[in-house]
Amino acid sequence: MFYDTDENAHGLKHDPFKALVAPRPIGWISSLSHDGIVNLAPYRIYNAISDVPPFVMFSSAGQKDSLVNIEATGEFVCSLATYDLKDQMNATSASVGPEVNEMELAGLTPASCKLVSPPRVAESPVAFECRHFKTIPLPGKDGREGYIVIIGHVVGVHLDESVIVDGKVDVTKLRPIARLGYMDYTVVDSVFSMDRP
Repeated sequence: MFYDTDENAHGLKHDPFKALVAPRPIGWISSLSHDGIVNLAPYRIYNAISDVPPFVMFSSAGQKDSLVNIEATGEFVCSLATYDLKDQMNATSASVGPEVNEMELAGLTPASCKLVSPPRVAESPVAFECRHFKTIPLPGKDGREGYIVIIGHVVGVHLDESVIVDGKVDVTKLRPIARLGYMDYTVVDSVFSMDRP
């Protein structure tokens, strides 16, 4: 099978692209409005793009509250979405107004950060404190608004020490969840290693 992405005539019930770029980490992004209202939202297009120094990116379909807050304040936090927090993560994906605190809506506990103002999710074992580095608008199709990429410089990391085994993070203790295609998710609960040649 081959299909031209401009025409997107793949003949399938749903566009397969997101199912083919999988698994994708979930960026569970918290930010603060100028009025101090917490916004927490999961983003299905998220990843690390550099480690020295550390940078992360997430992509937003249009101008959402997260983007507005981050561009206004210059800060955000990315907490790790785990299997134990899957229902709360899903609850924060609800379409609600900017006056709604999604952290409260999902029954989560805000925890103070060290270097940035937005709170992290206290229940999450990992959080990245980030300063906004750059926003990159991507072209949309047929003149429509495209996705907007937000890049953040990770200036601080919170890590629950219970997941450290022999000086390394044991990802099977974290049990992060990731997006697949459609409405599907996966959880990391097993790993394998290979040495480079």
